[in-house]
Amino acid sequence: MPLPRHHGGWVILLSFMAAYLLTVMPMPREWAWLRPEWTALVLIYWCLAVPQRVGVAVGWLAGLFQDVLRGALLGQYALGLAVVAYLTLKLHRRLRLFPLWQQALSVLVLVALQQLLVLWVQGILGQARPAWAYWLPAATSALLWPPLFLLLRALRRRFRVS
Repeated sequence: MPLPRHHGGWVILLSFMAAYLLTVMPMPREWAWLRPEWTALVLIYWCLAVPQRVGVAVGWLAGLFQDVLRGALLGQYALGLAVVAYLTLKLHRRLRLFPLWQQALSVLVLVALQQLLVLWVQGILGQARPAWAYWLPAATSALLWPPLFLLLRALRRRFRVS
């Protein structure tokens, strides 16, 4: 039996590269705490759209690259994104049936969990974080989920990513 052919891997790679660029893009100091977790959003989308191609290993590698990009402890973001990928894969059949606003609530929980894991590692290292402002990227990520979902879905359909 022939193996299934996959198309559009370059679209997945470019979407992650765009997420990394948006992650390190300079922002005014007053707005920096609102920066969404772009890598987590892109990872969640591709885990929902093509779970046979994007999974925990991709989440781990994306997190390692984000660790290097942000100058964080190696494995800190990798742990968070691997857990997010795992949970998204476990729930992807349910999440795909949700309307976008319910998916956005799920994204809020997944990104908050990723932030909690990063905060836990930082706490072990003795690094302090501001209280409430730390959680705002989860809210902005949830708010940006519907337009990002629609954009990535249009790209997936246009380039027939499978």
